[in-house]
Amino acid sequence: MKTVVLIPCYNEAPTIKKVILDFKKCMPHAEIYVYDNNSSDGTDKIAESAGAIVRKEFKQGKGNVVKSMFMDIDADCYIMVDGDDTYPAESAIEFEKLVLSNEADMVIGDRLSSTYFEENDRRFHNSGNKLVRKFINLFFKSNLNDIMTGMRAFSYDFVKSFPIRSKEFEIETEMSVFALTNNFKIKEIPIDYRDRKEGSESKLNTYRDGFKVLRMIFSLVRNKRPLFFFTALSLILLIIAGIHFFPILFNYFVTGTVLRIPTLIVISTVVIVATIILFTGVILHVLKRQHEERLDYHLILLNRFKEE
Repeated sequence: MKTVVLIPCYNEAPTIKKVILDFKKCMPHAEIYVYDNNSSDGTDKIAESAGAIVRKEFKQGKGNVVKSMFMDIDADCYIMVDGDDTYPAESAIEFEKLVLSNEADMVIGDRLSSTYFEENDRRFHNSGNKLVRKFINLFFKSNLNDIMTGMRAFSYDFVKSFPIRSKEFEIETEMSVFALTNNFKIKEIPIDYRDRKEGSESKLNTYRDGFKVLRMIFSLVRNKRPLFFFTALSLILLIIAGIHFFPILFNYFVTGTVLRIPTLIVISTVVIVATIILFTGVILHVLKRQHEERLDYHLILLNRFKEE
């Protein structure tokens, strides 16, 4: 059984050495990879001197880094962690056990049930994490505690099946939704979180990256739950049409005449559009089910390949 530790990095010189040494101590059997994303502070050289295998990803953004890591490396268990020394290496031991025993395809390091809100003094980050959690749990009928954590573990099946679309920090949300919508086994383990040490700066922009995550959620709901999304949109249009139609109908019953003909024409157009949108949702739902069947077949082939 092969375990790898994957550390995506961008300008983490103050902390990367400690992260590598902590994982070497806790998991001496694991290979440690640092993927440097155009750092300008010597992160790559520090990581190499600490004993990590260093590779480069020149396309900027965490999503691009994760895509390269998942494509390049074959292993039975993948531990992914940020290079900012905010996550405890000791927790990875339990993550590895769950993946290698086939109890989980994705293990989530749950910060929000532990020390995150005490350690992190960025108020809007805290509110944003809660908001994203509520949206994901509502739209995808789940009960996850931490959607955007930077410490996770994955099985081979998950890594080689995950079609990454995000280029930046939305990647964590995309991972969670992919696991939820494709019936992968998910486990959450509360972990201690510690704020960044002095001299280490977060690359997140609260408002810019928060907007990107919300846009990602919108896209994921549309793509992963098309019947729900387009039915809701169709229903909204029908309600709007009904609000304007019933006064015309009541007036007709009272007076026997039809007033506001142009409004009635617009209402008819809206109803037609709502019907088209509804059938679009049905068609996309069928296509999604076919995609899920192809994914199941893909997983079967992956398992046969591992056995051979």
